[in-house]
Amino acid sequence: MASRPTSGLRRDADLLEVLAGQESRVQGGLGVTRIAELAGREKSQVSRALAGLAEEGLVDRDPDTQAYRIGWRLYALAARTGEARLAYVAAPFLRRLVAQLGETVHLCVLRGRGVLTLRSESSPHAFRSLGWEGVMVPAAQTSAGRVLVSDWEERVLRAWFTDEEFAGLPPTQRIRGIEDLLKEIQAIRSCGYATADEEFEAGLVGVSAPVRDHCGRVIAAINVGAPKGRMGRQLNAAGRITARCAAELSRALGFESGAQGGAGAP
Repeated sequence: MASRPTSGLRRDADLLEVLAGQESRVQGGLGVTRIAELAGREKSQVSRALAGLAEEGLVDRDPDTQAYRIGWRLYALAARTGEARLAYVAAPFLRRLVAQLGETVHLCVLRGRGVLTLRSESSPHAFRSLGWEGVMVPAAQTSAGRVLVSDWEERVLRAWFTDEEFAGLPPTQRIRGIEDLLKEIQAIRSCGYATADEEFEAGLVGVSAPVRDHCGRVIAAINVGAPKGRMGRQLNAAGRITARCAAELSRALGFESGAQGGAGAP
């Protein structure tokens, strides 16, 4: 049987494989000639294919060196796929935590300068915290946001959280500047969770704990939110239980205690 001709999609995938390879990563991209050599194809064909991929955002071309590298759109797709997988793996852990605490539980990630809720598991109570899935909130103003940046280096935190981040905050906010945030992060690292007492929404309290990947990086936060009348007196106990749940999820994602590593950049 005659073999089928290689499809355009397969040829494009081969070029993306080359750009995702070690040589390209080390050098920060590759020129058309080198890409053609590694892919075993003619330079003119590769040049046309790369131009098409660049139009779709799948590759980027450095305006100074003319070197190609993997584009923003592929990174965005990979990030969203990873988040979908994370939400799937986390689901049974979140449901178990709802059963333990009887309160609504959220899985949150950092998205730009805000916190995004990927998944929520509702409590059985008729009166509970509002649905947060798909909602963005400022990172510095929530317990989940503080947890999500708790492994960042101080220099990165100072560069990221400028004075503008803390301008116009309501009186209920404990974290009113970068020094407050740095102290809070030290506390999070010490006890393994963060708390919030009516800081973001009147009458609502919450706890959050970090979820780590196989490299030890904080990639998500498990958050529990509830009316103050139900959970206000048990915040620290809820924090410890949430931290244990987050640690179990981290182990399911491949994290081993001792592999913890901070982030040099957001």
